[in-house]
Amino acid sequence: MKKLSFLLIFSLLLFTACKKDSVDATNTKTLQSSINDMTASLPTIKQIKFNEALYILKTFGVEAEGDVAELKALGQLINGKKVPEIMAMADQVAQKNGIEWASNAPPSLGEMNIFGDDKAKESDPNDVKANSLSILTRPTGDDGTGAPTAIQIVPRLVDNAGNPVSFTGAGLEATLEVFSNGVKLSTAKNLMQDNNFKGFNLKFSSIPAAKVVDNKIDVTVSVKTTAKTFKMTKIGLDVNPSLLKVPAPVVVDSMAIEQDPVVIDPNNPGTTVPADPNAPAATPATPKQPAADPKNVVSGFLNNVSAQNLKAAYNSSSNPSWGSYESFSNPTSGFGSVKNVSVKNITTNLSNTNVASVNATYDVTDKNGRTTSLKATFGLKNVNGEWKISSYKINP
Repeated sequence: MKKLSFLLIFSLLLFTACKKDSVDATNTKTLQSSINDMTASLPTIKQIKFNEALYILKTFGVEAEGDVAELKALGQLINGKKVPEIMAMADQVAQKNGIEWASNAPPSLGEMNIFGDDKAKESDPNDVKANSLSILTRPTGDDGTGAPTAIQIVPRLVDNAGNPVSFTGAGLEATLEVFSNGVKLSTAKNLMQDNNFKGFNLKFSSIPAAKVVDNKIDVTVSVKTTAKTFKMTKIGLDVNPSLLKVPAPVVVDSMAIEQDPVVIDPNNPGTTVPADPNAPAATPATPKQPAADPKNVVSGFLNNVSAQNLKAAYNSSSNPSWGSYESFSNPTSGFGSVKNVSVKNITTNLSNTNVASVNATYDVTDKNGRTTSLKATFGLKNVNGEWKISSYKINP
């Protein structure tokens, strides 16, 4: 009998010892298992707040598209972290994104499950019964001349008669997408906890001027309830063109010595002849063929920008329009404002001994969490046997 009791106690101790108190993101199964262990060790109220914290991090703390990718990115973010650390991370993300949530506040987001169980519960604050979504927009701010500096975009869930529906205690994922002439300019997310949601404050200074057509934008807002995702679009909203985001100006070195003008030979763009027709023409040396693929140079440049290795990115270029390194790496108007670059496609259009042209499609996420999809053409030139980025054009 004693032996049986000992074995029972030993097995219970062993079972307890196997329970994890930190996240194991080796794979989706271990991630869910470790989170379940951590949740089970908490009091009921703490369990709810822990699930809310995980939802905040999955929705707003990682850059990924789709539930599977978001879950994987979340695992990488919180791998090895314990409950207090995850709560603190969620507080920081909520504060950064202007979300009215705190780890030490009462439960406020309904029943959250980051592993995708969207079935309505017996009592589910996110199972909001509505007929459609409406959008209210109004200019806000003053640039000093009476012109607005932003647009306030407020979504409302409405019933069949168009009246706002009443609900509280929800955690509905609201997403704002901004377009101009069909090109997506940015995406933002927030939580809609009731129908008094303040919405999104879209600052004109966050919108790239080069991608806005006719000084107008379109906005699409979607709100996800348990049963349905509601979506509404408003077209042709006016922006203040004087406040749109523009590239840093070219820095001109006033101490630079003017060189004699040269004429490019159209039959051989890699050589030049003196502007003076009476001067003897120089015999050009045969340029050294670069060993690297120009496509790899552009890929390396984008990867360095994504990793914020801006010195290496700048050194791979010879583009006068980017100015000095200080201008290139400026955290507000230069590449220093970039948080992440996700490359979708790179192709080489033209490549000979002297020049090359590369097209790239990629998403840029800035340090405020806004993502912009770009199609760009990089021009490259042969500089002493190395490809250098010499021009950059954003395509519509």
